[in-house]
Amino acid sequence: MAFCNQKSFQNWKPFIAVVLLQFGYAGMDILSKSALNKGMSCYVLVVYRHAVAFVVIVPFAVILEKKVRPKMTLSIFLKLVALSVLEPVIDQNLYFLGMKYTTATFAVAMFNVLPAITFVVAWILKMEKIKMRSVHSQAKIVGTIATVAGAMVMTLIKGPILNLFGIHESSAQIQHNGGVNLQHAVKGSIMITIGCFSCACFTILQAVTLETYPAELSLTAWICLLGTVEGGIVALIMERGEPSVWSLSWDTKLLAAVYSGIVCSGMAYYIQGVVMRYRGPVFVTTFNPLCMVIVAIMSPFILAEKIYLGRVIGAVVIILGLYLVVWGKSKDYDRPSPIIKDEILPAKQTIENNDKEKFHSHEVITSSNFGAIARDEQV
Repeated sequence: MAFCNQKSFQNWKPFIAVVLLQFGYAGMDILSKSALNKGMSCYVLVVYRHAVAFVVIVPFAVILEKKVRPKMTLSIFLKLVALSVLEPVIDQNLYFLGMKYTTATFAVAMFNVLPAITFVVAWILKMEKIKMRSVHSQAKIVGTIATVAGAMVMTLIKGPILNLFGIHESSAQIQHNGGVNLQHAVKGSIMITIGCFSCACFTILQAVTLETYPAELSLTAWICLLGTVEGGIVALIMERGEPSVWSLSWDTKLLAAVYSGIVCSGMAYYIQGVVMRYRGPVFVTTFNPLCMVIVAIMSPFILAEKIYLGRVIGAVVIILGLYLVVWGKSKDYDRPSPIIKDEILPAKQTIENNDKEKFHSHEVITSSNFGAIARDEQV
């Protein structure tokens, strides 16, 4: 019974890890939107975020992976440079810009196209199993389409305002949070979509890099360090002549930089890497829609954003699609167990047979020795 419980917990660990990851991302979206509303530069936020992550992660990488860290090669270093450009620089800057033009809920809803993009790219690169006649493969495809459809419903269909939690907004709050015009929505959508493509490429490349550089903490430290340098260059160019944007005080701006750096860069890159080695890149990104549901629930309390009926319907569709994908992917990891069991049993039988052979040979030697002794006594 204890073995079964332990095995069940091992199977559930990847699910628990990615769900907690989405809660971490939801907190980042809320804090980042609050900091951007107070005038913080998105470029500066990206730089501080990865600087904090590097400072926190590098001691663990140096100590814990001292003996397992592979030798750095030019090929690996170029992959690290590409990773740091794709996610810390391109994806995050475009994501925060898109959020600045829209709302936190809108940005997270648009980012839900990431699982579909990652799914297609992984399928093209033959990193994802698809058998059209298999019910589980059909569930993965339908579930992925459902998550994207739910995101589109949340984005395009508003419907009536729902005052589920009895929160009343002032006219100023309604104008600030609800007044996202069509031009800003389109501009923000394009930025976030491009960021999704960049993030999908980052996820795939991270899985490929871990095959030759299987040190998750060190990989995270390198991405954060290079992301800080490259993001700093972008920030200096975009915010030239504005030295005041680099100043921080004890407010939401500092909290957003520290929280997003520790939780959403340091811990997130590491957890993604660990889970990805066993479950693949599509599994990690499949849970992204859950973040939108969490943000949609938290935003009315923290950012005073409005809840629309369309967003609630979209959230339900996303959850159903997420369930289908998880159920479909569960079949990908059920098959290895019998193989391992079959491999263990012959090995055990071989050991037992070897022991029996040793025992029989020992008896033969003992008998021959006894016979020799008997002949000596007769002589």
